[in-house]
Amino acid sequence: MADYSLPQDSLFLGFDSSTQSLKATVLDSNLNIVVAELVHFDSDLPHYKTKDGVYRDASVNGRIVSPTLMWVEAFDMMLQKLSSKIDFGKVAAVSGSGQQHGSVYWKNGSSVILSSLDPKKQLVEQLGDAFSIKESPIWMDSSTTEQCKKIEEAVGGALELSRLTGSRAHERYTGPQIRRIFETQPEAYKSTERISLVSSFMASLLVGCYACIDETDGAGMNLLDIKQRAWSKKALDATAPGLEEKLGKPAPAYAVAGIIAQYFVERFHFSKNCLVIQWSGDNPNSLAGLTLNTPGDLAISLGTSDTVFGITDEPQPRLEGHVFPNPVDTKGYMMMLCYKNGSLTREDIRNQYAEKSWDVFNKYLQQTPPLNDGKLGFYYKEHEILPPLPVGFHRYILNNFTGDTVDGMVEQEVNEFDAASEVRAVIEGQMLSMRAHAEKFGMPFPPRRLIATGGASSNECILGSIASIFGCDVYTVQRPDSASLGGALRAAHGWLCNAKGSFVPFECVYKDKQETTCLNSKLSAKAGDPTLVSKYALLMQKRMEIENRLVEKLGRW
Repeated sequence: MADYSLPQDSLFLGFDSSTQSLKATVLDSNLNIVVAELVHFDSDLPHYKTKDGVYRDASVNGRIVSPTLMWVEAFDMMLQKLSSKIDFGKVAAVSGSGQQHGSVYWKNGSSVILSSLDPKKQLVEQLGDAFSIKESPIWMDSSTTEQCKKIEEAVGGALELSRLTGSRAHERYTGPQIRRIFETQPEAYKSTERISLVSSFMASLLVGCYACIDETDGAGMNLLDIKQRAWSKKALDATAPGLEEKLGKPAPAYAVAGIIAQYFVERFHFSKNCLVIQWSGDNPNSLAGLTLNTPGDLAISLGTSDTVFGITDEPQPRLEGHVFPNPVDTKGYMMMLCYKNGSLTREDIRNQYAEKSWDVFNKYLQQTPPLNDGKLGFYYKEHEILPPLPVGFHRYILNNFTGDTVDGMVEQEVNEFDAASEVRAVIEGQMLSMRAHAEKFGMPFPPRRLIATGGASSNECILGSIASIFGCDVYTVQRPDSASLGGALRAAHGWLCNAKGSFVPFECVYKDKQETTCLNSKLSAKAGDPTLVSKYALLMQKRMEIENRLVEKLGRW
């Protein structure tokens, strides 16, 4: 039997550079969590004056960015925090996740800066002049509608682009963002020698040179041929000139990005043999952290953005949803649906209608009946991705609603519900949308196993609604930081692949440890009553009819 054990007394370090914070998770060789740390951008780095980790540009409709240097300074701060809690010399491998679709633009000559960092100084002191664009476009940005249209036209239409790259053109995707920069800031584009994603940017800091974009996160750019796992010439040509050279070659997510840079060996006393494994996107890392490994497994991440993801061996890209190479498998794929209106929108409803209290919010959720007496709400605090609708709230009461048939069900638009119904409507509306679009995308229903993660996965009332609507048991992991946990697990997996000289199945890392470590999941909500699940199916059908009309009337495309 092959030995897949990790070196005793070693540590594996995982990061998650997300929208609002930088998190770190440290695992020992038995996959027990040793340390978890967080740097919150708004409160820990207030001099950047971000709100929720971002700048919203009032002068350009839909433009939302983050200061690139803030991520660098957060990394400085995180390493300082960790240095008092762990022995960096025991860290065998590091990996991590970055918020998907964020992009970083390195100025000509920055590779020299990266390779000659002074260990006596912080990173932020040395990288202030390294970027041709100081503010990084992120996943919340929706300023590239025209670029999306042009890219789709250039490759033969939206469906053709989806079949090629896994997704139709999306405003937050890096390809359209790059095209907009090329069109509106041609000198900045010309002076850019390398374009990184947030994930490969953070990996670049660790290895002291430009790290590759990994294949999984690279699929979130509208630039990667997902079957060939290489840049698509057709997509590159539709985006900007000379782009392939600025991107470098993509690499498998389990590959070694490099040995940790001498800077970290001298400043923080990392071992000179510490491996840096390719970083990937936050959703792929969550998939790894949740140990999804069987078609029919489904995860719902309830964070700043909400996502639904599962795995498949036979991807069928469509106009909605996304397909990425599986980050922990050389042949499989992950499917994903993404909602921009997640926790911040739920918090907005809480603040308006539930006295700014989650306890009151949950009390209202428990007071109101399932199905909400036929009240349906569409809450878009931000321009939504799925469906593609602008900012706005839409509320409907279904007259003659019984839950037994859609016949005779007529909706009446209203300005507002009572407070308790607003709370149930924001939760049920999102979950009904998730179920509808997941089924439409070919994900099996009911799911074989459903795991909830993200900040709101600690809310049992919300989990109860998910179980009722999806008709299956809902499990949670011990802690919601699945992306940084996934980064640490992928660090261990990459170390193992490197030690064996070839890819090894991801489950070899945690085999025999799953029930006794941080990977242990617990049953948090039992499946709903089958009759109620059927009634939700009818409510979902009506919701989709209304949604389709809203898209036809208001959709940006």
